[in-house]
Amino acid sequence: MIIEANSPVNANSNPKPAVSRRRNYMWWLRMAIYAVFVLSGQSVAVLLGRLYYQKGGKSKWLATLVQPAGFPVLFPFLLLSPAAKIQLPSSSAVSAAPSAATLASLYFFLGTFLAAVCMLYSIGLLYLPVSTYSLICASQLGFNALFSFFLNSQKFTPFIVNSLFILTISSILLVFEPDSSSGSAKISTGKYAIGFVCTVGASAGYALILSVTQLSFRKILKKETFRVILDLIVYESLVATGVILVGVFASGDWKGWGKEMRDFELGKVSYVMTVVWTAISWQVFNIGAIGLIFEVSSLFSNVMSTLGLPIVPVAAVFIFQESMNGVKVVAMVLAIWGFVSYVYQHYLDDYELKSRKTGTVHERVDGVVEGSLVERCEPRNG
Repeated sequence: MIIEANSPVNANSNPKPAVSRRRNYMWWLRMAIYAVFVLSGQSVAVLLGRLYYQKGGKSKWLATLVQPAGFPVLFPFLLLSPAAKIQLPSSSAVSAAPSAATLASLYFFLGTFLAAVCMLYSIGLLYLPVSTYSLICASQLGFNALFSFFLNSQKFTPFIVNSLFILTISSILLVFEPDSSSGSAKISTGKYAIGFVCTVGASAGYALILSVTQLSFRKILKKETFRVILDLIVYESLVATGVILVGVFASGDWKGWGKEMRDFELGKVSYVMTVVWTAISWQVFNIGAIGLIFEVSSLFSNVMSTLGLPIVPVAAVFIFQESMNGVKVVAMVLAIWGFVSYVYQHYLDDYELKSRKTGTVHERVDGVVEGSLVERCEPRNG
């Protein structure tokens, strides 16, 4: 079970045995893999989504469906992964496994909520300039910090606050980037307002999903292997896909997909490949995001996601031949600065814990916000 380092349970626990260097390296390796998944998956998915709209795509239902519908690509990994083992508490009491009804309720809630969030994101991307869309999406970092404070007892230090502030400013800068390809001048004031409200709602909703996911890991799932991550993604995406498909057929939107594919500027094959790879990219992102929640916290997962927001405008310079200017460069530098600030806090946590273990007394300056590196690499109990 994942326990926040500042929680009462962790505060009263006895010091854990020293951890081998190999376990430290394995933790960093997992963190690096999940971070790459978040950054690459999100960037590719957003760029392909932009390509879909630029080249003639108009269906907000299809743009919504591809976000959770790529989960079947995870089936081989699900079948090959060993069953997750429940971590028993150190005390004599044995923590009971969650019932099927509890798991079903959890997956149904997360999946249904995810479907609504995906639709809101699709409407926002349809009606807003990409720069404005990125700005509003950065607000999910603040929403996540708020939800984590109430749901997961998240604490903040100066370095964490600095990281959140800088990453948010990095994305806010993108609003000053002209977005001539967005066609915002052709969007009515009413539709622009709808896009704005939907994107804010989606950002808040996604932040809530991340915080609830972290809470469910600690209170319900209580499992440690990669299998639990796959289970959560697959069942959550299955429910979300089912809910969206109901909307697709109820609205009759699917009837226009054939014409949309024929009229796609890059051709039918490119249309299909754009849709398929967008779906796969979102699943790669989901694995990384939930993996980071499992290893660290929902807030850290959101920090990584926000770090990737400036990547899209920069990548568009090479993919869509858009111009590069000082705003994009500054946004990228600030994003990296904010991320380094967050990682440095984990370094301080790690150094402080090692000092305590070796009997060296150091003055506590910033405090532990989340589990330090050493604690994250040790076997979890309870």
